[in-house]
Amino acid sequence: MPSFLAEIHASMYRDGTPQELNEAQEASKREMYERLKPRQKKFVDKLGYENWDPFAKPNDPLDIRQDRTKRTTQQLVREFLQMAAKGESYSNEYARGALQAALGIVNNDETMRGTFEFCLWYYDLLRREGHIRPHGIEPMQQK
Repeated sequence: MPSFLAEIHASMYRDGTPQELNEAQEASKREMYERLKPRQKKFVDKLGYENWDPFAKPNDPLDIRQDRTKRTTQQLVREFLQMAAKGESYSNEYARGALQAALGIVNNDETMRGTFEFCLWYYDLLRREGHIRPHGIEPMQQK
């Protein structure tokens, strides 16, 4: 496994949406809480009873999470790096940036959406002002 994958925090894969409990589930939650051992109760109290979710949804496996094109994060990064490298090598930092972007896109991260839209805007600005060729990202020669 590449070294940059080790830096991904586990919370990036969790669905943090709160779950609405019905009366039966709330009663079951209270009963579970009452049956907890003192050490477990201490943990729940520290977290906050209202924030404790004994019915948490399981994490989605990474292999199943896909973007709009039905590609996984790994597929997106692999395709991008193969296209971007074109026979040349790239740094771990470059690959890490691509991975973080792919994770952000697949997980609908607002931070990555802002970064993506800024990059599109900036590319268009550079193109309009003549700093890049119309169909490429190479800088134009200074005259």
